[in-house]
Amino acid sequence: MVSDNHGAKKTQIMYQAYLSYTLLTRYLNDVLEAGLVVCDSDNCFRLTPKGESFLARCSKYYRSRQVLEKNLNHVEDQKLMLQEMCPDRKAVGVNKRTGEKDRA
Repeated sequence: MVSDNHGAKKTQIMYQAYLSYTLLTRYLNDVLEAGLVVCDSDNCFRLTPKGESFLARCSKYYRSRQVLEKNLNHVEDQKLMLQEMCPDRKAVGVNKRTGEKDRA
């Protein structure tokens, strides 16, 4: 695979990424134009330093996103628990400033 930076041919990338040849060609053109990979004389695709940096940043982004989603789910759970503690109150509208439901 290209990510280990030993290079990979189109067929190898296509099968490991489960892509059709049409999609593979489109994606390779995109990453070549962006300067993320290069194709050497053996028709192997290798990551450029920019491509390696992109992968590292992408990985960091996804880890951060997972943490945020987990925290958001926790906050939503806490909100539901608080709402369940006051079951006799009914929502009458939405606060335009906060987007939260107004309580009667």
